Amino acid sequence: MSTEGENPIEKKIIVTEDGPYFVLGGLLLVHKMQVVSECGEPLAWKTEGARELGECYVLCRCGNSHEKPFCDGTHCKVEFDGRETADTRPKAERQVVLPGSEKIIVRRDQSLCSKSGFCGNRLATIDQLVLGADDPNLRSQVIAMIERCPSGALTYALEMGGEQIEPDLPRQVAVTTDITSQGAVRGALWLSGGIPVERADGQPFETRSRVTLCCCGRSENKPLCDGKHRDKQVTSY
Repeated sequence: MSTEGENPIEKKIIVTEDGPYFVLGGLLLVHKMQVVSECGEPLAWKTEGARELGECYVLCRCGNSHEKPFCDGTHCKVEFDGRETADTRPKAERQVVLPGSEKIIVRRDQSLCSKSGFCGNRLATIDQLVLGADDPNLRSQVIAMIERCPSGALTYALEMGGEQIEPDLPRQVAVTTDITSQGAVRGALWLSGGIPVERADGQPFETRSRVTLCCCGRSENKPLCDGKHRDKQVTSY
């Protein structure tokens, strides 16, 4: 806690060159696990604990730390290549509108997708559901899918040109666990609540309500997660 006369540390994430994430400003760290149906469909997120770790802590980015989710310096030993290749343009320049109902306008930025699996079920994909979203029941399914998407790759508005609606999420950092056909796998680092992210070159990313960062070291869209972690079974943090 800062004392009188001191300036509080800005809440943000700093990506370090070929190294970990610095988490600044006393951001709460939680663990979130996917809740799935008996058919393996992602349905919701379950929060399993929260930790206050002080004004600054350091999280693994290479995926090789023995103290996950925290960095233990292993990135130096494995010569981790953390080069950042994610598109830094505003997402509005990449979004496409899904064809369908005029009662809900769904936009997708595929470059942000972390393959968490919330955009479909065993019966239909979100693309198919949007086509029938004049039906309020299907429209509510679409909204639920979008609001559970951790990366923000999907957004919606209630009319063309209307404000894109974001779920009301707490400002926190979450280490996640995905449930796949292989079992439980370590997922992305999920930032919510509009936490700024600063690249290793000091330039900021566009601040978004939801961001998923790679922590397995294998993404081809660093520092963002592209779902590569789902190919490798790792049971827990």
